[in-house]
Amino acid sequence: MTDQTEKFINNACLVGARVVLVKTRAAALEQAVSVLAAKPPLEPQMPNPKSETPGGDSLRIMAAPNLGDDDFNRLSGLCDAAGMIRLLRKGIRNYPGGIDMGLTLANFGIADTGTLVINSDREETRLATMLCEVHVAILNIPDIRDTALSMTGKLAEMTGRQGSYTAFVTGASRTADIERVLAIGVHGPLSLHILLVENP
Repeated sequence: MTDQTEKFINNACLVGARVVLVKTRAAALEQAVSVLAAKPPLEPQMPNPKSETPGGDSLRIMAAPNLGDDDFNRLSGLCDAAGMIRLLRKGIRNYPGGIDMGLTLANFGIADTGTLVINSDREETRLATMLCEVHVAILNIPDIRDTALSMTGKLAEMTGRQGSYTAFVTGASRTADIERVLAIGVHGPLSLHILLVENP
């Protein structure tokens, strides 16, 4: 493991992320399904298609909008095998009461702060990372950079298009706006899992 990877892991853990090393993308998808299967089902905060489905109380919703076709098909098979998981690629707007897990591919990681950089130009990707209880991000180890300054060229490419939306995610959602008391998950996920892929 390189010093840069170790630095990323340490700093991501400092802000409450759970980091797991996996060998391949396939192993990362299996790990994501395992995390979801072990999680108690979300209780939607408002009516949504989950609450209108028979067996909806034990159904778990996973949104994975920015996976490629091969990964999405592999994940779909894993979800079917696990049972009681509905996998979404689009239509996430129909679940405003929340989804159990948002699974995204991260474009880059920043070791200095344990931050994920995610191209979120598509609304589905933004919703998947904001409406979920658990956000699982897959990051290839070669895509970790030391600092944000060391990747200004890449960031300029990502943000240079009109209407571009690049998200910087550091740990789970948190705020201390109310009486300066720290609250987790107020504006987004309660937890963040980062799956670091050794052999992309």
